Amino acid sequence: MKKPVVLIIDGQGGRIGKLLSEQLSQKSDQIELICIGTNSIATSTMMKAGSARGATGENAVVVNCRKADFIIGPIGIAIADSMLGEITPAMACAVGQSNAVRLLIPFNHCGSVIVGVGTASIKDLILQTITELERQLNVWSEV
Repeated sequence: MKKPVVLIIDGQGGRIGKLLSEQLSQKSDQIELICIGTNSIATSTMMKAGSARGATGENAVVVNCRKADFIIGPIGIAIADSMLGEITPAMACAVGQSNAVRLLIPFNHCGSVIVGVGTASIKDLILQTITELERQLNVWSEV
């Protein structure tokens, strides 16, 4: 059976992607993990955290969103011009139009306020995301 493709997208310094990559690289027997940075620093940070495959930039986001089964990243990856302008309209469109299950992590940064998020720590949000991905992978494997 084909392993599901899990795509992490992050930008700026790649801190969120790094935390995700550290957790998900331990599941290499269950998933194919790909990390895409909107810049080379973010990609490098995620690769150092354990991802075996990675790339950088708009085209990498667009191409890999087409083949992903799951897309994980901060909510800004789905909003054009977010993350201080690193997310291009083409990137946001690729995330939004992908057939993948999107696990978007809510952060009140970069001019967006996400009502109802509260003050959960990054660590807690990452843990919740990993837990939800595991639940989704169980559903995916049953199909």
